[in-house]
Amino acid sequence: MFFTGVVKKRNIYIFEYNNISFKMSSKIFKALSDQTRLRIVELLEKREICACEFVSLVKKAQPTVSQHLRVLENAGIVKSRKDGRMVIYSLANSRVIDMMRIAKEMSK
Repeated sequence: MFFTGVVKKRNIYIFEYNNISFKMSSKIFKALSDQTRLRIVELLEKREICACEFVSLVKKAQPTVSQHLRVLENAGIVKSRKDGRMVIYSLANSRVIDMMRIAKEMSK
């Protein structure tokens, strides 16, 4: 998956990895490193939500919510679709919920 080989340089073995995979993983973990974004993902586990609803659900200002949603969307965690004038958000991949459950179990 990530591992692509071993290179020996000056008697040191260097493990090579697929850099693209690491960059995407890093982007996902960075996106999930904020409590507000984690809350947004938890809310989306239950149902699709209009962007306008997040302001009251996470108790943050609209520009702040928009920025958090943009980070999550750029990381491929959430996706959006237009329904008239409303923007509806949903999870792009439900496996992110499994990641969050594992992280919660590890913190116990």
